[in-house]
Amino acid sequence: MSYIIDRRLNAKNKSAVNRQRFLQRYRQQIQKAVSDAVNQRSITDIDKGGKVSIPTRDINEPTIYHGQGGYNERVLPGNKQYSEGDKIARPQGGEGQGSGGQASDSGEGEDDFSFTLSQEEFLDFMFEGLELPNLVKRQLSGLEEFKTVRAGIANEGQPGRINIVRSLRSANMRRIALTAGKRRQLDELHAELVALDKQPDSPAKKARMSELLEAVAKLEKAIGRIPWLDTFDLKYNLHIKQPIPRSKAVMFCLMDVSGSMDQGTKDIAKRFFILLYLFLQRNYEKIEIVFIRHHTIAKEVNEDDFFHSRETGGTVVSSALRLMQEIIQDRYSPEIWNIYGAQASDGDNWGEDSDLCRDILIDELLPNCQYFSYIEITQNQHQALWETYDTIHAEYPERFALQHIRDASDIYPVFRELFHKKVA
Repeated sequence: MSYIIDRRLNAKNKSAVNRQRFLQRYRQQIQKAVSDAVNQRSITDIDKGGKVSIPTRDINEPTIYHGQGGYNERVLPGNKQYSEGDKIARPQGGEGQGSGGQASDSGEGEDDFSFTLSQEEFLDFMFEGLELPNLVKRQLSGLEEFKTVRAGIANEGQPGRINIVRSLRSANMRRIALTAGKRRQLDELHAELVALDKQPDSPAKKARMSELLEAVAKLEKAIGRIPWLDTFDLKYNLHIKQPIPRSKAVMFCLMDVSGSMDQGTKDIAKRFFILLYLFLQRNYEKIEIVFIRHHTIAKEVNEDDFFHSRETGGTVVSSALRLMQEIIQDRYSPEIWNIYGAQASDGDNWGEDSDLCRDILIDELLPNCQYFSYIEITQNQHQALWETYDTIHAEYPERFALQHIRDASDIYPVFRELFHKKVA
Protein backbone atom coordinates (compact mmCIF):
# COMPACT_ATOMS: atom_id res chain seq x y z
CA MET A 1 0.00 0.00 0.00
CA SER A 2 1.31 3.47 -0.89
CA TYR A 3 0.61 6.71 0.93
CA ILE A 4 0.86 10.12 -0.73
CA ILE A 5 1.37 13.02 1.66
CA ASP A 6 0.87 16.50 0.24
CA ARG A 7 3.25 18.82 2.07
CA ARG A 8 2.73 21.82 -0.19
CA LEU A 9 2.05 25.08 1.62
CA ASN A 10 -1.44 26.50 1.40
CA ALA A 11 -1.88 29.27 -1.12
CA LYS A 12 -2.57 32.81 -0.01
CA ASN A 13 -6.17 32.69 -1.30
CA LYS A 14 -6.85 29.10 -0.27
CA SER A 15 -10.41 29.90 0.84
CA ALA A 16 -11.37 31.94 -2.26
CA VAL A 17 -13.22 29.05 -3.88
CA ASN A 18 -15.13 28.26 -0.68
CA ARG A 19 -16.05 31.93 -0.30
CA GLN A 20 -17.40 32.15 -3.84
CA ARG A 21 -19.39 28.96 -3.25
CA PHE A 22 -20.83 30.45 -0.05
CA LEU A 23 -21.77 33.72 -1.81
CA GLN A 24 -23.43 31.81 -4.62
CA ARG A 25 -25.38 29.51 -2.29
CA TYR A 26 -26.81 32.31 -0.16
CA ARG A 27 -27.06 34.92 -2.93
CA GLN A 28 -30.71 35.73 -2.25
CA GLN A 29 -30.21 36.30 1.48
CA ILE A 30 -27.04 38.35 0.92
CA GLN A 31 -28.75 40.52 -1.69
CA LYS A 32 -31.54 41.31 0.78
CA ALA A 33 -28.94 42.18 3.43
CA VAL A 34 -27.14 44.45 0.95
CA SER A 35 -30.44 46.15 0.09
CA ASP A 36 -31.08 46.84 3.79
CA ALA A 37 -27.53 48.14 4.21
CA VAL A 38 -27.89 50.56 1.28
CA ASN A 39 -31.02 52.08 2.80
CA GLN A 40 -29.31 52.63 6.16
CA ARG A 41 -25.97 54.04 4.99
CA SER A 42 -24.95 57.63 4.62
CA ILE A 43 -24.20 59.15 1.21
CA THR A 44 -20.43 58.95 1.70
CA ASP A 45 -20.49 55.26 2.70
CA ILE A 46 -22.99 53.93 0.19
CA ASP A 47 -20.36 52.36 -2.10
CA LYS A 48 -18.14 50.81 0.56
CA GLY A 49 -17.94 47.20 1.62
CA GLY A 50 -18.49 46.13 5.19
CA LYS A 51 -20.31 43.73 7.45
CA VAL A 52 -23.68 42.32 6.52
CA SER A 53 -25.81 39.88 8.49
CA ILE A 54 -28.12 37.10 7.43
CA PRO A 55 -30.38 35.04 9.73
CA THR A 56 -28.78 31.90 11.08
CA ARG A 57 -31.84 29.86 10.10
CA ASP A 58 -31.03 30.63 6.45
CA ILE A 59 -27.60 28.98 6.60
CA ASN A 60 -28.62 25.72 8.26
CA GLU A 61 -27.14 22.73 6.47
CA PRO A 62 -29.08 19.47 5.94
CA THR A 63 -28.08 16.68 8.32
CA ILE A 64 -28.38 12.92 7.76
CA TYR A 65 -29.44 10.87 10.79
CA HIS A 66 -29.51 7.10 11.32
CA GLY A 67 -32.96 5.54 11.39
CA GLN A 68 -34.45 3.98 14.51
CA GLY A 69 -33.26 0.50 15.55
CA GLY A 70 -30.23 -1.50 14.56
CA TYR A 71 -26.73 -1.45 15.95
CA ASN A 72 -24.67 1.60 15.03
CA GLU A 73 -21.06 2.38 15.71
CA ARG A 74 -20.14 6.04 15.66
CA VAL A 75 -16.76 7.70 15.57
CA LEU A 76 -16.76 11.12 17.19
CA PRO A 77 -13.68 13.01 15.99
CA GLY A 78 -11.94 15.06 18.64
CA ASN A 79 -13.80 13.45 21.57
CA LYS A 80 -11.66 13.59 24.73
CA GLN A 81 -14.40 13.85 27.34
CA TYR A 82 -17.17 11.33 26.73
CA SER A 83 -17.26 7.53 26.67
CA GLU A 84 -19.87 5.11 25.41
CA GLY A 85 -23.02 5.27 27.52
CA ASP A 86 -22.42 8.80 28.88
CA LYS A 87 -25.34 11.19 28.77
CA ILE A 88 -24.49 14.51 27.13
CA ALA A 89 -26.20 17.53 28.66
CA ARG A 90 -28.19 19.79 26.37
CA PRO A 91 -26.16 22.95 25.62
CA GLN A 92 -27.51 26.21 26.90
CA GLY A 93 -28.57 28.94 24.52
CA GLY A 94 -28.78 28.08 20.84
CA GLU A 95 -31.71 28.33 18.51
CA GLY A 96 -34.97 29.06 20.30
CA GLN A 97 -33.17 30.35 23.41
CA GLY A 98 -32.00 33.82 22.53
CA SER A 99 -31.44 33.40 18.79
CA GLY A 100 -32.39 36.35 16.65
CA GLY A 101 -32.41 38.73 19.59
CA GLN A 102 -35.04 36.91 21.67
CA ALA A 103 -34.71 37.02 25.44
CA SER A 104 -33.36 34.04 27.38
CA ASP A 105 -33.18 33.46 31.13
CA SER A 106 -30.17 31.16 30.89
CA GLY A 107 -27.12 30.78 28.69
CA GLU A 108 -26.33 32.99 25.71
CA GLY A 109 -28.20 33.41 22.45
CA GLU A 110 -26.91 33.39 18.90
CA ASP A 111 -26.80 36.56 16.83
CA ASP A 112 -27.42 36.61 13.11
CA PHE A 113 -24.52 35.30 11.03
CA SER A 114 -22.29 38.27 10.11
CA PHE A 115 -19.47 38.43 7.61
CA THR A 116 -17.61 41.09 5.69
CA LEU A 117 -18.09 41.85 2.00
CA SER A 118 -15.37 43.60 0.06
CA GLN A 119 -16.23 46.72 -1.91
CA GLU A 120 -16.21 44.75 -5.17
CA GLU A 121 -18.53 42.08 -3.78
CA PHE A 122 -20.84 44.67 -2.23
CA LEU A 123 -21.22 46.54 -5.52
CA ASP A 124 -21.71 43.27 -7.41
CA PHE A 125 -24.68 42.39 -5.22
CA MET A 126 -25.96 45.98 -5.27
CA PHE A 127 -26.18 46.17 -9.07
CA GLU A 128 -26.86 42.54 -9.91
CA GLY A 129 -29.59 42.12 -12.50
CA LEU A 130 -29.58 45.78 -13.61
CA GLU A 131 -28.93 47.26 -17.04
CA LEU A 132 -29.67 50.30 -19.17
CA PRO A 133 -32.91 49.61 -21.06
CA ASN A 134 -33.04 49.53 -24.86
CA LEU A 135 -29.27 49.79 -25.30
CA VAL A 136 -28.34 49.14 -28.94
CA LYS A 137 -25.06 49.06 -30.87
CA ARG A 138 -24.80 52.01 -33.17
CA GLN A 139 -21.21 52.88 -34.00
CA LEU A 140 -19.07 50.30 -35.75
CA SER A 141 -16.03 52.37 -36.71
CA GLY A 142 -13.24 54.08 -34.82
CA LEU A 143 -13.20 51.46 -32.09
CA GLU A 144 -10.51 50.86 -29.52
CA GLU A 145 -11.63 47.43 -28.35
CA PHE A 146 -10.78 44.21 -30.15
CA LYS A 147 -11.29 40.54 -29.46
CA THR A 148 -9.01 37.74 -30.63
CA VAL A 149 -10.69 35.12 -32.81
CA ARG A 150 -9.41 32.07 -34.66
CA ALA A 151 -8.94 32.55 -38.40
CA GLY A 152 -7.75 29.20 -39.73
CA ILE A 153 -4.25 27.74 -40.05
CA ALA A 154 -0.97 29.48 -40.92
CA ASN A 155 2.48 28.17 -41.91
CA GLU A 156 4.21 30.53 -39.48
CA GLY A 157 3.47 31.40 -35.91
CA GLN A 158 4.46 31.14 -32.28
CA PRO A 159 5.46 27.77 -30.81
CA GLY A 160 2.66 27.99 -28.27
CA ARG A 161 0.05 28.08 -31.05
CA ILE A 162 1.22 25.01 -32.98
CA ASN A 163 -1.59 22.76 -34.22
CA ILE A 164 -0.36 19.24 -33.51
CA VAL A 165 -3.01 17.38 -35.52
CA ARG A 166 -2.54 19.51 -38.63
CA SER A 167 1.26 19.32 -38.32
CA LEU A 168 1.27 15.51 -38.09
CA ARG A 169 -1.19 15.27 -40.97
CA SER A 170 1.06 17.49 -43.11
CA ALA A 171 4.11 15.43 -42.20
CA ASN A 172 2.33 12.22 -43.13
CA MET A 173 1.24 13.62 -46.49
CA ARG A 174 4.79 14.83 -47.23
CA ARG A 175 6.30 11.42 -46.46
CA ILE A 176 3.70 9.69 -48.63
CA ALA A 177 4.34 12.07 -51.53
CA LEU A 178 8.16 11.79 -51.37
CA THR A 179 8.25 8.01 -51.01
CA ALA A 180 5.38 6.98 -53.25
CA GLY A 181 7.63 6.01 -56.22
CA LYS A 182 10.13 4.17 -54.04
CA ARG A 183 7.34 2.26 -52.28
CA ARG A 184 5.92 1.14 -55.65
CA GLN A 185 9.36 -0.12 -56.66
CA LEU A 186 9.71 -1.81 -53.29
CA ASP A 187 6.37 -3.58 -53.75
CA GLU A 188 7.47 -4.77 -57.20
CA LEU A 189 10.75 -6.13 -55.83
CA HIS A 190 8.94 -7.94 -53.01
CA ALA A 191 6.54 -9.48 -55.53
CA GLU A 192 9.44 -10.62 -57.67
CA LEU A 193 11.16 -12.11 -54.62
CA VAL A 194 8.04 -14.09 -53.77
CA ALA A 195 7.74 -15.40 -57.32
CA LEU A 196 11.46 -16.21 -57.50
CA ASP A 197 11.29 -18.07 -54.19
CA LYS A 198 8.85 -20.55 -55.70
CA GLN A 199 11.29 -21.49 -58.49
CA PRO A 200 13.75 -24.40 -58.09
CA ASP A 201 17.18 -23.56 -56.70
CA SER A 202 19.85 -22.64 -59.20
CA PRO A 203 22.92 -20.40 -59.39
CA ALA A 204 20.95 -17.88 -61.47
CA LYS A 205 18.20 -17.78 -58.84
CA LYS A 206 20.71 -17.08 -56.06
CA ALA A 207 22.36 -14.33 -58.03
CA ARG A 208 19.04 -12.70 -58.86
CA MET A 209 17.81 -12.92 -55.25
CA SER A 210 21.03 -11.31 -54.08
CA GLU A 211 20.47 -8.43 -56.53
CA LEU A 212 16.87 -8.04 -55.44
CA LEU A 213 17.72 -8.04 -51.72
CA GLU A 214 20.42 -5.44 -52.31
CA ALA A 215 17.95 -3.26 -54.23
CA VAL A 216 15.34 -3.67 -51.46
CA ALA A 217 17.90 -2.61 -48.83
CA LYS A 218 18.81 0.50 -50.85
CA LEU A 219 15.15 1.49 -51.26
CA GLU A 220 14.36 0.96 -47.58
CA LYS A 221 17.40 3.00 -46.65
CA ALA A 222 16.32 5.78 -49.01
CA ILE A 223 12.81 5.75 -47.54
CA GLY A 224 14.24 5.81 -44.02
CA ARG A 225 16.25 8.95 -44.83
CA ILE A 226 13.01 10.92 -45.29
CA PRO A 227 12.61 12.90 -42.03
CA TRP A 228 9.59 12.02 -39.93
CA LEU A 229 8.88 15.70 -39.22
CA ASP A 230 10.18 18.74 -41.04
CA THR A 231 9.85 22.44 -40.29
CA PHE A 232 7.83 22.64 -43.50
CA ASP A 233 5.17 20.47 -41.86
CA LEU A 234 4.54 22.72 -38.87
CA LYS A 235 1.12 24.37 -38.86
CA TYR A 236 -0.01 27.08 -36.45
CA ASN A 237 -3.39 28.30 -35.28
CA LEU A 238 -3.96 31.74 -36.75
CA HIS A 239 -5.52 34.36 -34.48
CA ILE A 240 -6.58 37.80 -35.63
CA LYS A 241 -7.97 40.81 -33.80
CA GLN A 242 -11.56 41.56 -34.66
CA PRO A 243 -13.15 44.90 -33.75
CA ILE A 244 -16.00 44.77 -31.22
CA PRO A 245 -18.99 47.01 -31.97
CA ARG A 246 -19.34 49.34 -29.01
CA SER A 247 -22.42 51.13 -27.83
CA LYS A 248 -21.87 54.79 -27.09
CA ALA A 249 -24.18 56.04 -24.36
CA VAL A 250 -24.75 59.27 -22.46
CA MET A 251 -26.80 59.72 -19.29
CA PHE A 252 -28.32 63.10 -18.42
CA CYS A 253 -28.88 63.61 -14.67
CA LEU A 254 -31.39 66.41 -14.01
CA MET A 255 -31.87 67.47 -10.38
CA ASP A 256 -34.28 70.07 -9.05
CA VAL A 257 -32.56 72.35 -6.51
CA SER A 258 -35.33 74.94 -6.16
CA GLY A 259 -36.48 76.42 -2.88
CA SER A 260 -39.36 73.91 -2.59
CA MET A 261 -36.79 71.11 -2.29
CA ASP A 262 -35.87 71.05 1.39
CA GLN A 263 -32.57 69.57 2.57
CA GLY A 264 -34.04 66.13 3.26
CA THR A 265 -35.57 65.94 -0.22
CA LYS A 266 -32.28 67.04 -1.81
CA ASP A 267 -30.39 64.40 0.15
CA ILE A 268 -32.74 61.71 -1.16
CA ALA A 269 -32.25 62.98 -4.72
CA LYS A 270 -28.48 62.97 -4.24
CA ARG A 271 -28.56 59.40 -2.89
CA PHE A 272 -30.50 58.29 -5.95
CA PHE A 273 -28.07 59.95 -8.35
CA ILE A 274 -25.08 58.56 -6.46
CA LEU A 275 -26.53 55.07 -6.95
CA LEU A 276 -27.03 55.84 -10.64
CA TYR A 277 -23.50 57.24 -10.95
CA LEU A 278 -21.93 54.18 -9.30
CA PHE A 279 -24.03 51.85 -11.45
CA LEU A 280 -22.95 53.53 -14.69
CA GLN A 281 -19.28 53.82 -13.74
CA ARG A 282 -19.09 50.19 -12.68
CA ASN A 283 -21.05 48.48 -15.47
CA TYR A 284 -20.26 50.66 -18.48
CA GLU A 285 -16.68 51.66 -19.21
CA LYS A 286 -17.42 53.98 -22.09
CA ILE A 287 -20.35 56.11 -20.99
CA GLU A 288 -20.57 59.86 -20.51
CA ILE A 289 -22.58 61.52 -17.76
CA VAL A 290 -23.97 65.05 -18.03
CA PHE A 291 -25.00 66.72 -14.76
CA ILE A 292 -27.69 69.44 -14.88
CA ARG A 293 -28.95 71.40 -11.86
CA HIS A 294 -31.94 73.68 -12.23
CA HIS A 295 -34.21 76.10 -10.41
CA THR A 296 -35.51 78.88 -12.63
CA ILE A 297 -32.31 78.53 -14.69
CA ALA A 298 -30.63 75.29 -15.67
CA LYS A 299 -26.84 74.88 -15.67
CA GLU A 300 -24.55 72.09 -16.76
CA VAL A 301 -22.14 71.45 -13.87
CA ASN A 302 -19.38 69.04 -12.97
CA GLU A 303 -19.77 66.12 -10.61
CA ASP A 304 -18.57 68.01 -7.54
CA ASP A 305 -20.91 70.97 -8.06
CA PHE A 306 -23.84 68.67 -8.82
CA PHE A 307 -23.62 66.95 -5.44
CA HIS A 308 -22.30 69.78 -3.26
CA SER A 309 -23.37 73.18 -4.65
CA ARG A 310 -25.89 75.04 -2.45
CA GLU A 311 -27.41 77.29 -5.13
CA THR A 312 -31.23 77.51 -5.07
CA GLY A 313 -34.13 79.56 -6.42
CA GLY A 314 -37.58 79.23 -8.00
CA THR A 315 -38.83 76.32 -10.09
CA VAL A 316 -38.94 76.15 -13.89
CA VAL A 317 -38.48 72.49 -14.86
CA SER A 318 -38.59 73.12 -18.61
CA SER A 319 -35.27 74.98 -18.39
CA ALA A 320 -33.49 71.70 -17.59
CA LEU A 321 -35.24 69.84 -20.43
CA ARG A 322 -34.45 72.64 -22.86
CA LEU A 323 -30.78 72.61 -21.86
CA MET A 324 -30.68 68.83 -22.27
CA GLN A 325 -32.02 69.16 -25.81
CA GLU A 326 -29.44 71.85 -26.68
CA ILE A 327 -26.57 69.67 -25.41
CA ILE A 328 -27.85 66.71 -27.46
CA GLN A 329 -27.90 68.84 -30.60
CA ASP A 330 -24.39 70.17 -29.95
CA ARG A 331 -22.53 67.05 -28.77
CA TYR A 332 -24.54 63.83 -28.92
CA SER A 333 -25.99 62.85 -32.26
CA PRO A 334 -28.92 60.42 -31.82
CA GLU A 335 -27.63 58.51 -34.85
CA ILE A 336 -24.53 57.48 -32.88
CA TRP A 337 -25.35 57.85 -29.18
CA ASN A 338 -27.74 55.98 -26.91
CA ILE A 339 -29.30 58.82 -24.93
CA TYR A 340 -30.74 58.38 -21.43
CA GLY A 341 -32.24 60.81 -18.96
CA ALA A 342 -33.03 60.68 -15.23
CA GLN A 343 -34.89 63.52 -13.54
CA ALA A 344 -35.52 63.99 -9.82
CA SER A 345 -37.87 66.61 -8.40
CA ASP A 346 -40.50 67.18 -5.73
CA GLY A 347 -43.08 67.75 -8.48
CA ASP A 348 -43.55 71.44 -7.75
CA ASN A 349 -43.45 73.57 -10.90
CA TRP A 350 -44.20 77.12 -11.98
CA GLY A 351 -47.59 77.92 -13.53
CA GLU A 352 -48.16 76.39 -16.96
CA ASP A 353 -44.59 75.14 -17.26
CA SER A 354 -45.68 71.51 -16.86
CA ASP A 355 -47.46 71.63 -20.22
CA LEU A 356 -44.31 73.04 -21.80
CA CYS A 357 -42.31 70.16 -20.26
CA ARG A 358 -44.73 67.70 -21.85
CA ASP A 359 -44.30 69.29 -25.30
CA ILE A 360 -40.50 69.26 -25.04
CA LEU A 361 -40.42 65.63 -23.99
CA ILE A 362 -42.86 64.34 -26.63
CA ASP A 363 -41.68 66.48 -29.56
CA GLU A 364 -37.93 66.70 -28.97
CA LEU A 365 -36.47 64.42 -26.29
CA LEU A 366 -38.32 61.09 -26.37
CA PRO A 367 -37.87 60.57 -30.15
CA ASN A 368 -34.12 60.72 -29.55
CA CYS A 369 -33.92 58.99 -26.15
CA GLN A 370 -33.64 55.32 -25.42
CA TYR A 371 -35.10 55.75 -21.93
CA PHE A 372 -36.18 58.63 -19.66
CA SER A 373 -37.10 58.20 -16.01
CA TYR A 374 -38.73 60.65 -13.62
CA ILE A 375 -38.57 60.31 -9.83
CA GLU A 376 -40.88 62.40 -7.69
CA ILE A 377 -39.72 62.82 -4.09
CA THR A 378 -42.53 63.85 -1.80
CA GLN A 379 -44.54 62.54 1.14
CA ASN A 380 -47.61 64.46 0.02
CA GLN A 381 -49.99 64.00 -2.88
CA HIS A 382 -48.63 64.05 -6.41
CA GLN A 383 -48.05 67.48 -7.90
CA ALA A 384 -49.08 68.83 -11.31
CA LEU A 385 -45.81 67.67 -12.90
CA TRP A 386 -46.58 64.05 -12.00
CA GLU A 387 -50.06 64.27 -13.50
CA THR A 388 -48.59 65.67 -16.73
CA TYR A 389 -45.83 63.06 -16.88
CA ASP A 390 -48.35 60.29 -16.18
CA THR A 391 -50.00 61.00 -19.55
CA ILE A 392 -46.58 60.70 -21.24
CA HIS A 393 -46.00 57.36 -19.53
CA ALA A 394 -49.33 56.10 -20.88
CA GLU A 395 -48.27 57.03 -24.44
CA TYR A 396 -44.64 55.81 -24.22
CA PRO A 397 -44.50 53.02 -21.61
CA GLU A 398 -41.29 51.52 -23.03
CA ARG A 399 -39.32 54.78 -23.14
CA PHE A 400 -40.71 56.76 -20.23
CA ALA A 401 -40.94 55.63 -16.61
CA LEU A 402 -41.95 57.41 -13.42
CA GLN A 403 -41.61 56.36 -9.79
CA HIS A 404 -42.54 57.82 -6.43
CA ILE A 405 -40.11 58.06 -3.50
CA ARG A 406 -41.46 58.93 -0.05
CA ASP A 407 -38.38 58.39 2.10
CA ALA A 408 -34.82 57.05 1.92
CA SER A 409 -35.95 53.44 2.28
CA ASP A 410 -37.67 53.66 -1.14
CA ILE A 411 -34.53 54.72 -3.06
CA TYR A 412 -32.93 51.35 -3.70
CA PRO A 413 -36.18 49.45 -4.55
CA VAL A 414 -37.19 52.25 -6.94
CA PHE A 415 -33.73 52.23 -8.52
CA ARG A 416 -33.92 48.49 -9.15
CA GLU A 417 -37.42 48.84 -10.57
CA LEU A 418 -36.26 51.47 -13.08
CA PHE A 419 -33.18 49.61 -14.32
CA HIS A 420 -33.93 45.90 -13.89
CA LYS A 421 -33.13 43.58 -16.77
CA LYS A 422 -36.11 42.95 -18.98
CA VAL A 423 -36.66 39.53 -20.52
CA ALA A 424 -36.77 39.75 -24.30
